[in-house]
Amino acid sequence: MENIYKKINENDATSSTKKLAVSAIVIALYVVVMALTQSFAFGAVQIRIATALYSLSYFFPFLVLPLGLANVVSNLLFGNLGLLDIIGGGLVGIIAAFLISLIRKKNLNKNFVIPVIIFIPGLVVPIWLSVLLKLPYPPLALSLCLGEVIPAIVGRFMIGTLSNRVLNSGNFK
Repeated sequence: MENIYKKINENDATSSTKKLAVSAIVIALYVVVMALTQSFAFGAVQIRIATALYSLSYFFPFLVLPLGLANVVSNLLFGNLGLLDIIGGGLVGIIAAFLISLIRKKNLNKNFVIPVIIFIPGLVVPIWLSVLLKLPYPPLALSLCLGEVIPAIVGRFMIGTLSNRVLNSGNFK
């Protein structure tokens, strides 16, 4: 039996369809999580549980762009801060997911996912949020970094769980 990682990343005729389907599911999941947590996922104080999903790019690098798109869709639907936040959020999602995919590619310690999820959104997003919300950058960056601690831990937990239970089990075709 092949595991899910090999099955999705294989180079057969259905690989593109599988990747498209998985991408759509991940985008939908991200948007649903954002919808359910929007009361504390936007504004000057944010806890974006959905950013934990960036960790999926550790196993599936093809999710880098879909995760950025998921952020764009979420900010478009729920953010109400305009085009700068929509595009900026998408770029932050792409950068964070790409760096997480590099952690696996370069065989680095899985714990490096935690600072990526904390500091990429936490230090970059306040660059434009401080202008849009008319708040000083340092306390806003601190607030966003603190808000990303929970998603970072959840993301690292997801990698550990998927590594040990799903991908290596061979139970999924």
